[in-house]
Amino acid sequence: MKKIIGLLLISILLTACSRSVKPSDPQVNISTGIGQEFKVVLESNPSTGYHWEIVDELDGSIVEFGSREYRADKPITVGSGGSDVFIFKAVGAGETTIALGYYPPSNDPVDPEQTKTFTVVVK
Repeated sequence: MKKIIGLLLISILLTACSRSVKPSDPQVNISTGIGQEFKVVLESNPSTGYHWEIVDELDGSIVEFGSREYRADKPITVGSGGSDVFIFKAVGAGETTIALGYYPPSNDPVDPEQTKTFTVVVK
């Protein structure tokens, strides 16, 4: 009985620890220092064909795009969502914006259905 309770507690703790990362709020400025990496996190569900992309060209004197990864929500099930995590690096002091658009599935060029713009302040 003690083993079952112990396994149940461990299972609950692991489930709580494996939640996806919190989405970024475009109304809150991202403040960072030169040379630091920072993340922009957006809720996503690539199984629907929708996807996030950088909309406007970045100010390369202030920030550089590093990479993007998808983190599925736990538990992973067919059709469940997750988060797109965009990783950037601050390369110079200043203030700039990063605009990300949520694009529908399409083989033709289309406008994003939703755009989120984040202000980045690098000191």
